[in-house]
Amino acid sequence: MAQQPAVPPTPQVTEPTPAPSDTREKQDSYFAPIGSSLTKRRTESSKFDDERARARSRSPKSIVTNIAQSPPRPKKPPAAPASASTSSPPNGTAALNGHLSPSSAASSASSYWRTISRSPSPLGLIPIHRSWRTFIHRHEIPRKALHLSIGFFTLNLYSRGVSQHSIHPYLLGAFIPIASVDYLRHTFPAFNRFYIRCLGALMRESEVDGWNGVIWYLLGAWTVLRFLPKDVGVMGVLLLSWCDTAASTVGRLYGRYTPRIRRGKSLAGSAAAMGVGVFTAGLFWGWAAPRFGNTEGFMFTGELALPGMVKQALGWKSGEGVLGGWAALSVVGLWSGFVASASEVVDIFGWDDNLTIPVLSGIGLWGFFKVFGV
Repeated sequence: MAQQPAVPPTPQVTEPTPAPSDTREKQDSYFAPIGSSLTKRRTESSKFDDERARARSRSPKSIVTNIAQSPPRPKKPPAAPASASTSSPPNGTAALNGHLSPSSAASSASSYWRTISRSPSPLGLIPIHRSWRTFIHRHEIPRKALHLSIGFFTLNLYSRGVSQHSIHPYLLGAFIPIASVDYLRHTFPAFNRFYIRCLGALMRESEVDGWNGVIWYLLGAWTVLRFLPKDVGVMGVLLLSWCDTAASTVGRLYGRYTPRIRRGKSLAGSAAAMGVGVFTAGLFWGWAAPRFGNTEGFMFTGELALPGMVKQALGWKSGEGVLGGWAALSVVGLWSGFVASASEVVDIFGWDDNLTIPVLSGIGLWGFFKVFGV
């Protein structure tokens, strides 16, 4: 039997003894002189470290044994060559390498942008929004200017004595072709791109694959002017034009500092809508109506009264329980601000607020005057 070669002992490495000059330099430096007790502790610590180093050392025999017992590593399969005919995966799906494919802003999968963005109007679908990020995309200045101008235009028509019954046919006449064009652009992608290139500054990017907000604006204005009394219909359009704009502007600027009422609606925006609604009621019923007249068919004539059943229950006479002047106008203003703010916040089947604000505000004012009007 062959004799195995002896394992050589592990050499011990010790630090060289410092020269007397080195010791003198260390003692003359910043540190204090080294005493005998400190030298003894350092020597014992060095011996302990050497013993631990020997215990962790391995002999060549043990290394060979561990290598022999370790299982073999599986070999990686060779990578398949990239084919030129392989098409890239669609937007938002996992590629072969486990990563998502790069998305294109101009692609038809626009829902991808709304999935990854917390904004109701994600950036990247309308070219002009990428060039004017602050002016058009963030603050929506052209869109808000158009929104505000409708209220001033309505007030101008009222000051000239134009009847509401002569206005709503024009609104319906504009609604039908605009809705038809919007249907065509969703049917033909080439026409949709041309439409966005021309009117993209007035659109939100959420309207690229949805209905244009102008359609709901015309439908809401036509509804209140067609079916509600004159003053209530005009107020519905004014509240839509001014309160919605105030809520959107203030909510984007200060909504992060106030509690959120629901998704996309903050307390700051609702408070702004209510404040502008109070101001709008005072402007219309307190200044425009007395100045320009044309008050035929008004539901609010400057006075409010308790219902007859309430008066009978309280034992009041017919002339009692009547409120007029600035007190009545203040109550109407507060109610107008409340219904404007509530209609801006509420969500009915996901309908556009350009439709819900005038309709719900008009219904709220109509019901209030039915109960408390004189």
